[in-house]
Amino acid sequence: MKINQIIIAFVVFTISQSYGQQTFSSKLLDSKTEQPIPFATIQFNSKSGVISNDNGEFSITIKRLIKASDSLVISCLGYEEKRIPLINYDNSIIFLQSQSVDLSEVLVTNKTYTIGEILDKIKDGLSTNYDYDYAKRKLFYRTSYYTKIDKHNVQLEKSTIPEFNQQLIDSLIDIMPKTIADHTEILGELYGKIEPKEYQKMEILKACQLYDESADINLNNYEERFNAIFRKYVKRDSYFKIKSGWFGAKEQIDSSLFGDKNEKEKVVTDTMAEAQKKKDSLQKLGFLNWKKMMVHNFENNNFIDENNDLNFIHKSNRYEFEISDYRYMDDMFVYEINFKPKRSEDYFGTMYVNTEDFAVVRVDYKNIKPLSKFSILGISMNKYLKEGTIIFQKNENEKYTLKYRDETFGEKTGIKRPIKIVEKNKNVKGRRKQNELKADIHFIIRNIEKTELVVFETDILTEVDYKNFKEKTLVSPTKLSQYNPDFWKGYNIIEPNEAIKAFKAIDAKD
Repeated sequence: MKINQIIIAFVVFTISQSYGQQTFSSKLLDSKTEQPIPFATIQFNSKSGVISNDNGEFSITIKRLIKASDSLVISCLGYEEKRIPLINYDNSIIFLQSQSVDLSEVLVTNKTYTIGEILDKIKDGLSTNYDYDYAKRKLFYRTSYYTKIDKHNVQLEKSTIPEFNQQLIDSLIDIMPKTIADHTEILGELYGKIEPKEYQKMEILKACQLYDESADINLNNYEERFNAIFRKYVKRDSYFKIKSGWFGAKEQIDSSLFGDKNEKEKVVTDTMAEAQKKKDSLQKLGFLNWKKMMVHNFENNNFIDENNDLNFIHKSNRYEFEISDYRYMDDMFVYEINFKPKRSEDYFGTMYVNTEDFAVVRVDYKNIKPLSKFSILGISMNKYLKEGTIIFQKNENEKYTLKYRDETFGEKTGIKRPIKIVEKNKNVKGRRKQNELKADIHFIIRNIEKTELVVFETDILTEVDYKNFKEKTLVSPTKLSQYNPDFWKGYNIIEPNEAIKAFKAIDAKD
């Protein structure tokens, strides 16, 4: 084949692929309140579907030519199902109508049960309603870490080193990033028994990490500046006495600060360099193993496990329950049951229970008080937030598997203490005390971790298929310094929130 024929064939193939693949995006709003509708299912067929994000947004890619009969089916708890034709689709906002339930219809088809009887049937069905066997789950997993410094104050009271002054401290705090974000996204297939603690295999189809490395660069620059100051004023054979309130410690000076390179340190340095090389070579393998463990733990971290902190089913005697309503969820009638702790338990929320088989098909939960909290001698910690949503769907075995889960965890740590650093040297004439720094520090740091998991497909897998599957172990994420909407183009994922869309690393030169 001539070169021009090859080029023409390639162009034709590329054009046909682009025309045979279309992405449809929109936002779902309540028709009355105009509030976003999260966690709605947007389905094209039994194998193609996505879920709307916290802001009601979604994008779905159809990998074939659109026909006149094609449409999206949108369903959500408490709303009427809606079909949207894809011909002439214009990505405009979609409004959903709330759905009313005819209680007489429900009560005709179902015996009237007390809340105690419903809870007993839920417990009886935990071992039979949910699938724990071998399965292949095609999924999208996203973790986001946010660190925000709410309070940052260092007041220097005394310094015998002229360059180490309040101005230097203030400039360091000024360049310190007050908000740090890190996002990891994975599209993959998880193989193995769904049952907790079972070993999994995973194929990562695509992954990325959004991370700002500029903060590390800026802090490294200041480390060099500190080292220069210490080399100028601090003697190499001195030691430091560090004291904060009642607590004290003695630290020897690192001789490498003065450029010493004796043979022993050279051996240590070479050993560390070799260890770093080994670490780098294992990084790709570690990414796969770490992430598949995290995904599997997250999909099983729920009320089904009797040792889980979401214990409102297994320890139902510690909670109050109320049937607040009936609703439609997909093709099911469900009880809407509110729960809250009687005394010391941590969570309140709402569970939705299928009136036919008494499977819990959705749970919305949030902590009612801090999960743990302490403050002593100027050091504090407060695990103030844990909330989430868990949604199940039926698979081809007519058993329930995870469809969607998200959870947000928030923690605050603080330190408000005096600190004193004294340089001492026993090899000089006169007093041992050489230099002194004294300051009051007050920091409050807030960490938020948000995790999302959507399972697009759950297919039955035999034990033989599982054993025959071979992992591609050397996988690493693509590093992105800012959000790139084209990275996931053509793939079905959870639409990113505004914080992810706005992510952009700061130029290290700024």
